[in-house]
Amino acid sequence: MITVSPDGKIMVRRCLVTLRPFRLFVLGIGFFSLCFLMTSLGGQFSARRSGDSPFTIRTEVMGGPESRGVLRKMSDLLELMVRRMDALARLENSSELHRAAGDRPSALDRSPPGAGLMERIQAIAQNVSDIAVKVDQILRHSLLLHSKVSEGRRDQCEAPSDPKFPDCAGKVEWMRARWTSDPCYAFFGVDGTECSFLTYLSEVEWFCPPLPGRNQTASQMAPKPLPKVQAVFRSNLSHLLELMGSGKESLTFMKKRAKRLTAQWALAAQRLAQKLGDIQRDQKQILVHIGFLTEESGDVFSPRVLKGGPLGEMVQWADILATLHVLGHALHITVSLKELQSNLGVPPGRGNCPLTMPLPFDLIYTDYHGLQQMKQHMGLSFRKYRCRIRVIDTFGTEPAYNHEEYATLHGYRTNWGYWNLNPKQFMTMFPHTPDNSFMGFVSEELNETEKQLIKGGKAGNMAVVYGKEASIWKLQGKEKSLGILSKYMEIHGTVYYESQRPPEVPAFVKNHGLLPQPEFQQLLRKAKLFIGFGFPYEGPAPLEAIANGCVFLQSRFSPPHSSLNHEFFRGKPTSREVFSQHPYAENFIGKPHVWTVDYNNSDEFEAAIKAIMRTQVDPYLPYEYTCEGMLERIHAYIQHQDFCAAPGPVPAGARAPQSPFVLAPNATHLEWAGNSSSAPGAWPPAHSLRAWLAAAGRACTDLCLDHGLVCEPSFFPILNSQDAFRKLQVPCDSTESEMNHLYPAFAQPGRECFLQKEPLLFSCAGSSTKYRRLCPCRDFRKGQVALCQDCL
Repeated sequence: MITVSPDGKIMVRRCLVTLRPFRLFVLGIGFFSLCFLMTSLGGQFSARRSGDSPFTIRTEVMGGPESRGVLRKMSDLLELMVRRMDALARLENSSELHRAAGDRPSALDRSPPGAGLMERIQAIAQNVSDIAVKVDQILRHSLLLHSKVSEGRRDQCEAPSDPKFPDCAGKVEWMRARWTSDPCYAFFGVDGTECSFLTYLSEVEWFCPPLPGRNQTASQMAPKPLPKVQAVFRSNLSHLLELMGSGKESLTFMKKRAKRLTAQWALAAQRLAQKLGDIQRDQKQILVHIGFLTEESGDVFSPRVLKGGPLGEMVQWADILATLHVLGHALHITVSLKELQSNLGVPPGRGNCPLTMPLPFDLIYTDYHGLQQMKQHMGLSFRKYRCRIRVIDTFGTEPAYNHEEYATLHGYRTNWGYWNLNPKQFMTMFPHTPDNSFMGFVSEELNETEKQLIKGGKAGNMAVVYGKEASIWKLQGKEKSLGILSKYMEIHGTVYYESQRPPEVPAFVKNHGLLPQPEFQQLLRKAKLFIGFGFPYEGPAPLEAIANGCVFLQSRFSPPHSSLNHEFFRGKPTSREVFSQHPYAENFIGKPHVWTVDYNNSDEFEAAIKAIMRTQVDPYLPYEYTCEGMLERIHAYIQHQDFCAAPGPVPAGARAPQSPFVLAPNATHLEWAGNSSSAPGAWPPAHSLRAWLAAAGRACTDLCLDHGLVCEPSFFPILNSQDAFRKLQVPCDSTESEMNHLYPAFAQPGRECFLQKEPLLFSCAGSSTKYRRLCPCRDFRKGQVALCQDCL
């Protein structure tokens, strides 16, 4: 039985009293530091093979000097804690004496507060020091033994001198020096011997030839491919809603949107199935990783869903998920890094090793955040499988920013580019650059009955302002335009606000606060005008307004906004110039549904308001933004886009025996020769090619639009030859092949012709007054600019 003396009780009470919060804080920090160091030490011991007990110590992967260093740090930290506690105790004792001047201290008062605690810490420090000495002795003995074993086994395995594997010897040297830098190597069986290095470098990575006798073992470990299953259109989204999960406001928003559009997706699937007929479609295994919703990327959108934050990305992702599900593919959805690692088969460690299994997915849809996460955790497998990735990229990535070496050398490097992907792997919200693939989203489509009801229920003098955040109402120059508009129309807003802090909107604006999507749609169905004040750029709301029978009025930008003059675009991987708030609405829809005017010109602005009030418009939605249009487009991409096939060599300038194109009868451009057959499997089909030589300073994107066509970057390799210039009767005194995103092109002052050396740099974007660019164009389906006439 343990007894406690009264003096002992008094001492404990005084210790608890005199250990002030700051000292408790210091003690806590010391304790948690000790725990952290012990965990770190455990990490040194824990690099183990699959199947080992979690308590098994594997001394061969400890890295002796590192472990001894950790123990020394633990001992030093504990000694520092003792010194700090001793100093604090002396300071506290001195302070107590001063505060109790005139009182005679007892013998107990003279003993330092917390003396027992300090004695315990000193004892722990001594024990750690003793452990460090013993572990050091064990390590020395183990490493000595290990070196002898390694020498014996190293004689049995030597790095081969095989010209087919020129990097093998260098990789073995690297492994010899750094194999303990990442626990993933031990996970794959590396134990510090030459044989384990060569086994890893031949079977997990691919830098060395297989070791004798291990070929069949490696092949037996490879899983058999899953049997192909035909994709069948789906009309029920309940399984998709389960896959999307819960727990985040952003996911709740996306699920509500998908559920609300279920009937439209079902009808669209039925229509597309009839259009495609008996076309066979293989079901794809698709991973969808929404990187911006992960905690590691900050998940900045979820907290803003209920506060008027931008929802364009979530609208698009909800529609992407619905499209892939309705098309009949097998989806796996992740919104956390842990789920991503599990689905990919990422080995434990720091991301230096390849995946533990062949990638089980045919396609991966992600965003820039997810792309970065994959690169960090897939090791060499990222390079191997990146051709299967599709990046949802709101504003687009031009080839000059995508090619790492070129971007670095020529000033195009940004925070988002240099991934060396095929530019078509980037998928945009609007078709603003044909270098990328247009993914899009959908707006709710009205039937004829609903359209007639809307036309009859319109209030001719009602306007709704585009913008749910209060910052929209603080844009420069807005007050004058609002004042003019208020003379003719009743102005409504949907600005988020908290009850104690109403938004700063003019008194004549009727603010409804942040509305749920169905209520916002009802507001648009009553309004005559939907007006934007320059921001946000290119969101879904203007298309929703036009689909509900509103006229969209927006500001013309002069000069145009770009990364050179506007903070919003700075750092984005595009040099695109934006001439209005919503370029797609201006260029692809236009009047009478879309009016673009100079808000700084009061007369022009007021005249536009008067004209709009006299204009009658029907609800309108471009086909490519309907459910059927998006299903059709993504179906074509999945069926035909293959970025894993090795690109063919870029012609070096030699004339082909038989030219695949001829000069058009009017001698202005090239056409596909009638007696030439397109390459089998080529998409888009090459027979839709039309090619012009642009004027100096003109981009291919603009030139093709001038002819009612779109630029098609996949046709550049066909044109990248001397023969194309010859057929266009261009006088080339010399021909050079270089890396430049403006090539192929003709430099008129020197009569020089330039061909493209790097396939990833073929680009529809970009211009220079020095060059006349050779531009490939193609036709497109009505209402579906992403697809040519024969692309479906």
